[in-house]
Amino acid sequence: MNIIKFDKIINMVKILVISERKEKCNYFNTIFNKNSYDLECLSDENLIYDTVSADNPDVIIIDTQISSLKNLNKKIKNLCPNTIIIYLTSSSVIDKELIKYANAFLTEDMSDDFIISTINVNLRMKSSLEMLSNSNKDLADSLYRLNALYTTSSQFSGTLDKAKLIQYMIEGMDKALSFSLTCTLSFCTEEKPVLILNSLYELSDELIEALKLRTILNYNSLFDGKKMPFEVNSDTLKVVKQIKYPASRFTFSLFRFDNMFAPISLGENFFGCVEIFKEAPFSPDDATCFQTIAQQVSLPLKSATLYQEIIEANIKLAKLERLKSEFISIVSHELRTPLTSIKNSLDILMSGRCGEITESADKFLSMAMRNAQRLSGIINDLLDLSKIEAGKMDFNFAPTNINTVIDYVKSALSEVAKSKGLTIITEQEQSLPDISADAQRLEQVLTNLVSNAIKFTPENKTITISSKLINSKNIPINEYFKDNIKLCDGDYILVCVKDEGIGIAEKDLLHAFDKFAQIENSLSRKAGGTGLGLPIAKQLLEAHKGAIWCDSELNKGSEFYFAIPVAKIEQLV
Repeated sequence: MNIIKFDKIINMVKILVISERKEKCNYFNTIFNKNSYDLECLSDENLIYDTVSADNPDVIIIDTQISSLKNLNKKIKNLCPNTIIIYLTSSSVIDKELIKYANAFLTEDMSDDFIISTINVNLRMKSSLEMLSNSNKDLADSLYRLNALYTTSSQFSGTLDKAKLIQYMIEGMDKALSFSLTCTLSFCTEEKPVLILNSLYELSDELIEALKLRTILNYNSLFDGKKMPFEVNSDTLKVVKQIKYPASRFTFSLFRFDNMFAPISLGENFFGCVEIFKEAPFSPDDATCFQTIAQQVSLPLKSATLYQEIIEANIKLAKLERLKSEFISIVSHELRTPLTSIKNSLDILMSGRCGEITESADKFLSMAMRNAQRLSGIINDLLDLSKIEAGKMDFNFAPTNINTVIDYVKSALSEVAKSKGLTIITEQEQSLPDISADAQRLEQVLTNLVSNAIKFTPENKTITISSKLINSKNIPINEYFKDNIKLCDGDYILVCVKDEGIGIAEKDLLHAFDKFAQIENSLSRKAGGTGLGLPIAKQLLEAHKGAIWCDSELNKGSEFYFAIPVAKIEQLV
């Protein structure tokens, strides 16, 4: 057995022999010194306690013949819980009481090599147990850190409040790293830059000023002469303190602590920077965890910034929309008064009450009247739109039969269609149930659809108005509109205005109901119009809990549908 080689590996192992027998002390001194162990022999009880308390030996060999054995066992185990305890016994029978404290036993007749081997085996076992304990501790630390990172990441994903995100970052670093102090320079929690100090102990005004200057220097160093996203001045930099234990106070020795620094940024988006101090040294795993948390918070901070920008943009858009509606309403009302006077004047002139009208004069007066009526229609559309958007449109809901509305519109527009060489026909399902509706508003919707059909249909064609009862599950809604139309279960009255006109390209179908939109082609430009008729119709039908959509193919005509739910009996009573 090559004992010397192992002895060199475990050189200077400390061994304490407790014995009152000098010959045994001399014996152990001979064999252990020969093998390069650091040996000490003691018998005085008080001296033994003082020695092991000051410096725990690696191995304690206790002679079972010592008079104070009973007292020694328990006290030494308490004072040296990680020390190898070996008993020297002359008996072949081992005291059961000693087994509770012993790691091994030596007998009087053991050889030198066997004694050294027993020591070495126990030292190896102790070393292995310490390595296993350290590995378990490292594993526990890693699991704790991973749990802290997971918790922090979950908190990041649960809010778009930038102040909370910064606070979650600081709390996550505290859980994972147990810092003494963090200095977080934030550009996203308030209108001006703010330095957030999270400290274990209180900070003096002088120390805060030093931390401010240090943070500004760290921030400036990130850009190295390049343009900085924000200017930071020590005199105006706001400081927010969060102190855990204000009864104690840090001194300038804080700057001798170990520290780490990182920017809080994502691409070109810069949100601030953070420096962390800790009295104990940081490990490589600590540095990785610190950088991970600083990077993790950057993405939700960017999302929060974009969300805030969207909110602010929506507020501005809502304000602009309100101003636009008010402007339209004011202008429309201001135009209506003089236009009414113009129309009345034209009526008087065309009636001949102001004198005989020549053929040429009649032609120009008729042209003026047509354009005055057209302008009146535009103004009415603008007023209707502003009322609907402001929620001020009045409705007079009552039991209404859709076929009555269809008959009225057909009668009103037949002559206009005939003047263009067009024919209006109806395909009405008889005995349709009533709907709860404002008949005048439905006439407005249907008049608009039929007028559009007349406007965009070439001569010698037919326009068809149909009506029928249908269940919501069987309504043939165009695929382009299905995502925007949600009908309740039940029966509906379905109305369709079909023409053989210019049609609408597939890419333009969804835009047909946009405000001020018109499909661009030669006939639509010739026909003119505000582009408000269909958006008004859409909103009037939504007020009736209905919907409108269209099917069309370029140069092959269009079919405009609208559906209104059948009124329940209690609605009709």
